[in-house]
Amino acid sequence: MPAPTRPLHLAAAIDAPDQYQAAYYVELARLAERGSLDFVTLDDSLAPPAPGTGRLDALTVLSRVAPRTQRVGLVPTVTTTHTEPFHVSAGLATLDWVSRGRAGWTVRVSATEAEAGHVGRRPVAPPVALWREADEVADAVARLWDSWEDDAEIRDVATGRFVDRDKLHYVDFVGEHFSVRGPSIVPRPPQGRPVIAVDATDEAVHAFAARHADVIYIRTEDLDTARIVRRTIRQLAAGAGRDPDRLTVLASIQVQLIDPADAVRLAERIADWFRDGAADGFHIRPTAPLRDLGRLVDATVPLLQQRCLFRRFYPGDTLRDHLGLRRPSNRYARPQEASR
Repeated sequence: MPAPTRPLHLAAAIDAPDQYQAAYYVELARLAERGSLDFVTLDDSLAPPAPGTGRLDALTVLSRVAPRTQRVGLVPTVTTTHTEPFHVSAGLATLDWVSRGRAGWTVRVSATEAEAGHVGRRPVAPPVALWREADEVADAVARLWDSWEDDAEIRDVATGRFVDRDKLHYVDFVGEHFSVRGPSIVPRPPQGRPVIAVDATDEAVHAFAARHADVIYIRTEDLDTARIVRRTIRQLAAGAGRDPDRLTVLASIQVQLIDPADAVRLAERIADWFRDGAADGFHIRPTAPLRDLGRLVDATVPLLQQRCLFRRFYPGDTLRDHLGLRRPSNRYARPQEASR
């Protein structure tokens, strides 16, 4: 069977609300890595946990997972509402450093009264306003990532100079909702800018996704819905001056793989949707993480590989490599440096 003209992408959620040990998440991430999945996601929110339960911070957990894995991308959910863009930028840049270029960011907004009351900073706002604010956050965060040029660090012990101050830049971002001066306290991430992902199932998110996202999730069980949303966001991205072929659109589905027939059905579904053009791949949300992810890696992935639909090894070291994305140039660097 001939190889497809575009690569198939696979990712998996490793959410486990009742698990509080880092080793559990390390095991799941290593499973995904054994199957050469592009990345794993870990969800998070600002909602108060249910009585008698707790919640781990996704960014912190994946920073712990990073040194115990080698290639798989690590994509936590980080909420823009009620959160300072400077802290979002620094946390994600740190994850990119500790993972050696494998960080991503699933952007989320906080749209419930419970979350607003839990944080206590301000009342809840309509989704349109929240995503307009998220648009500003994504812009400010990208500028902060660029606020250090790639060779800004000198580390000259003899002269005592750590950084070339001429290669640090104020971002001086002023938006409708906040202002950020910068520069960041963390050097520019290894990927230049970590990969940005968003759940764009809801129409209110489409404009944000078209402007900022590298990866888009569509939560649907319906092929036609996935196809329509993918086409819509690609058109919006082109209208925003972006190359729509640089967007990876993943159908996000919940699965439970109980018997061998489930492994086969999932492989057929992935192949059908991919060939139809409804999605560029799948974001798998396992019902029982250890069982389902293990069977995805040991049964479904080999079937896709046998059909020449999915790779057998990672194409590079960074998450951008896995997704076929170039490392972006720095907006503040002088032209001869930006072209390197």
